[in-house]
Amino acid sequence: MSSYFTDLAQQYIDGEWRPGTGSWDIIDFNPYDDEKLASITIATVDEVDQAYRAAARAQKEWAATNPYARRAVFEKALRLVEEREEEIAEAIVAELGGTRLKAAFELHLAKEFLRESVHLALAPEGRIIPSPVDGKENRVYREPVGVVGVISPFNFPFLLSLKSVAPALALGNGVVLKPHQNTPIVGGSLVAKILEDAGLPAGLLNVVITDIAEIGDAFIEHPVPKVISFTGSDQVGRHVATVCASLFKRAVLELGGNSALVVLDDADVDYAVDAAVFSRYVHQGQVCMAANRILVDRAVADEFTEKFVAKVRTLKAGDPRDPETVIGPVINARQADALTGVVEQALAEGATALVHGARRDNLVEPSVVTGLPAGSALLRQEVFGPVAFLVPFDGEEEAVRLVNDTPYGLSGAVHTGDVERGVRFAKRIDTGMFHVNDGTVHDEPIVPFGGEKHSGVGRLNGDTMLDAFTTTKWISVQHGRSGFPF
Repeated sequence: MSSYFTDLAQQYIDGEWRPGTGSWDIIDFNPYDDEKLASITIATVDEVDQAYRAAARAQKEWAATNPYARRAVFEKALRLVEEREEEIAEAIVAELGGTRLKAAFELHLAKEFLRESVHLALAPEGRIIPSPVDGKENRVYREPVGVVGVISPFNFPFLLSLKSVAPALALGNGVVLKPHQNTPIVGGSLVAKILEDAGLPAGLLNVVITDIAEIGDAFIEHPVPKVISFTGSDQVGRHVATVCASLFKRAVLELGGNSALVVLDDADVDYAVDAAVFSRYVHQGQVCMAANRILVDRAVADEFTEKFVAKVRTLKAGDPRDPETVIGPVINARQADALTGVVEQALAEGATALVHGARRDNLVEPSVVTGLPAGSALLRQEVFGPVAFLVPFDGEEEAVRLVNDTPYGLSGAVHTGDVERGVRFAKRIDTGMFHVNDGTVHDEPIVPFGGEKHSGVGRLNGDTMLDAFTTTKWISVQHGRSGFPF
C-alpha cells in the first residue's frame, strides 16, 4: 500500500501538517476489500477559519509575485506528478477502487491540466478602452479574486481537485480545498503534498478534511472566499448556489448529468457499440458525463442491441489491481444499494434486464435494461453506476425530444455516417457539450467544460478559468480636466 495513506492522513493548514481537533475520525477504506487505509481526525469550524485566514494572508504577496515565478511552481508540480505516477496510480486504485486503466486516464488528464496551468499564470491581460470623455484613459485590469474555496468529488478526485486548485493558484489566488470524505488523500492531501514539494509558498493552499456533520455550511459561508468551486451532485450544488447567492459570492458549479448516446440509422454500428460501452461503463459508470441512456434508431436497434449486450458480457468485474479488470467497485455501500434499487425499480416498472449483473459487497456488475416505460423517472435522473438503459426511437425528431427530456444538460454524443447531420443534431440538444461520432466522456484543458440546466453554472478550462477565478477592475485616468455641472 502507498505510504501516502500513512504520511498524509492529516490536515494541511498554513503550511503545517497536523491532526484535526474534531471529536471523531474519518476512516478511509478501500472500497474493494474494505481495508482500512487511514484514519483522519476531522477539521472543525475553527480549523476551516484558520485555513481561510492563512490563505488570505499568503495571497497578497503571491498575487504580487512575478507570474513567471508563479509559473515555475506548476512546471515543477508537473515533473513531480510524472516522477510519482506509479505511486499516485496505486493510491487511485486503493482509495477509489479505480482500475489501472482508469488511474492512467485520470493521471493523463491531470498532467494536461497542470500543463495548462503553466500557461494560465501568464494569461491575464489588461485593456485600454476608449472613452467618450476628452482626455480620459480607461484601463481595465484583470486581478485575482482573492481566495477560492474548492469542494471536490470522489470519482476523479486527483484530477478534479487539481482542475480548480492549480488554475486558481496560477492566477494569483489562495485556495482552501475540501476533498470528499471518501477520497481525502487522493483528492486532498496528495494535491497539497505535490504543490508543497513544488515550492508553493506556505499558507497559499490549505486542505481541510471534514464533514458537513461537523462544520455545517461554514466552508461556503466563511467571509474570506469570494468564489466557491463545487463539483458534485445537483442537489448539493443547489444548496451551495443558494448560500453563495445570499452572500454575494460567485459559485462555479460542475454538477451531474444524464447524458444520452444516440445511434442514428446510418451509424457505424460496431463503432457505436464500442463508444457506448466505454461511455457507460468507464470507472463503473461513476462519471458525470457517462451515457446513462443509449438511444438507438429502430432501423439498427436489433443489430446494435445484440452487439452491445455481447460486448458488455465480456467486461471483467473484480479486483481493480488486476490489469484485466474493467469494472471495479463503486465507492461505497450506499452507492451499491442505490444501484441495486435502480435495477429492481426498472424491473418492477415492466422493463427487461438483458444483462442483470450481480452484486458482491461494493462490486456491482454491469446491467443492461430495455423496455422502460416512456414516463419512467429513471430515464430522467442521473444513475451513477454500471447500469445502461437502451431506448429505441423512430427518426431524428423523436431522438431529439428524448435526449432533451431530462433536467440535466451536461454531455452527449451522436453517431451517424454524415458528420454534418451529426452537427445539426448536436445543435438541437440542450447541453453544454456534445460529441459527434465519439463517446460522451471527454475533457480537454482549453475547451470550455460545463453544463446547462441542472448540470451546472459557469465553465472551467482554458480562457474560462479567467472568468471563474479572476475579476476585472476599471481604473480611469483623466489626463486633462473634466467639466462638472456644479
